[in-house]
Amino acid sequence: MFIGNWRRAARRMVSAAAIGVVGVSVGLIGLHSPAVAAGPAFTNPVVGSPNSGDPTLVYHNGFYYYVATTWSTDVVMRRSATIAGLRSAPEQVVVRTGGNTMWAPHLEMINNRWYLYYSVEGFGAARRTHVAESAGSDPLGPYTNRGILNLMPNNGWAIDAALVRLNNALYMTFSAFAPDGLQSLYLAPMSNPWTASGFGARISAPTLGWERQDGAVNEGGFMVQRNGRSFLTYSASHCNGPNYKLGMLEYRGGDPLNAASWFKFPNPIFQRNDAAGVFGPGHHSFFSSPDGTETWIAYHANASASQGCSTTRTTRVQKISWNADGTPNLGVPVSTATVLQAPSGENGTLPPAREIRNRHSNLCLDDYNWVTSPGAEVRQWTCADLPVQDWEITDAGGGFAQIVNRHSGLCLDNKDWGTTAGATVQQWTCNGLAVQHWRVTALGNGYSTITNRHSGLCLDNYNFGTAAGAEVRQWTCNNSNAQQWAVT
Repeated sequence: MFIGNWRRAARRMVSAAAIGVVGVSVGLIGLHSPAVAAGPAFTNPVVGSPNSGDPTLVYHNGFYYYVATTWSTDVVMRRSATIAGLRSAPEQVVVRTGGNTMWAPHLEMINNRWYLYYSVEGFGAARRTHVAESAGSDPLGPYTNRGILNLMPNNGWAIDAALVRLNNALYMTFSAFAPDGLQSLYLAPMSNPWTASGFGARISAPTLGWERQDGAVNEGGFMVQRNGRSFLTYSASHCNGPNYKLGMLEYRGGDPLNAASWFKFPNPIFQRNDAAGVFGPGHHSFFSSPDGTETWIAYHANASASQGCSTTRTTRVQKISWNADGTPNLGVPVSTATVLQAPSGENGTLPPAREIRNRHSNLCLDDYNWVTSPGAEVRQWTCADLPVQDWEITDAGGGFAQIVNRHSGLCLDNKDWGTTAGATVQQWTCNGLAVQHWRVTALGNGYSTITNRHSGLCLDNYNFGTAAGAEVRQWTCNNSNAQQWAVT
């Protein structure tokens, strides 16, 4: 493990009084008051290359969740309590698509479930839109494949799917090639979040001059609604040049599947800003500030006019405003030197994070070697006020808790579903399974035992280690000091 002087920071002062009254289940644990985190100012980009094109950003229950094109088979997600923190947040694989070159994932909650829409190429087959559904209300999943959306005749090419809610009904906007060969914006009716009840109808074609630079394209639709009005914003022209930009439609009533129900604004609403060094801004999403008072846009852009659709794109965000006539005003893309204030309400409370210190060793449970990928080791290390030793303990139901490392974003996990004394532990993508459920039971002396739901074994200082790097395993519960942990 890398050790620098900063890594040897003095141990946090811990007292039994800080532990307070601890219940026998997570629901009764006496938590610290949540730390108040002022929303830090930041500069763009908020996520750098390579996995940064076509971003979707949502805010949910104290965290931002971010997905974007990966060019691989996987959908990966970042989670951060602040916009500024997205840049260093670890990527977690949430869906293994089994396809090729995943593009433009869209994340949406419906009826307390999250849905991921993304396009991949099948081997020897056209690129089509797939759907994955979460098992619960956690945007990190786990997810189950719900299949392919049948959006076009003859299993046709379809990308950039995003849900649209109109007239108390669900629709899917997406981009596809029309019979005239133009890549156009479509809308399809949905009978549920994973089933199209009919093929898409074209509602916009790239007919205006500014929609045809470097190639005629309408794609990447995203709905923003305010005061009873519905605006479908979209990307126009080809992403392989600096003139990729945003246009806008407004729904004016009638059948949403009829192009005549939509008014196309004659001019682009967001485009290159050469003076600021921003080129090809587009394929965007909108999200609300934590307190719900602001609307923000997330989009990708390039730093050079010679860059295009590939891995040079980076994700930027900025607050939008509203014109006197009720239309959205996106402003102009700001430079990467512009300091932006955090979204309103970001200075709220963060979920409480705990240090978990072993009674025998006086060492803290640690994300060993600062690893952020599934399978990361958990060991004990000299206590220091660092995110690798901060653990979020949240209710998993039934008197059990989920224990999440703040640095890695991964859950404390019973590796390989072990059930015998000596079973190992690790960090793994949070999935809500019993191997990641732990009962934290107070002993009345300022310490607690931590018992795995699947194995019935206790978290244990293996071999009574006392040196930094000491192993952590599971063992038959015996109430020894090696199994007592101060959760503070």
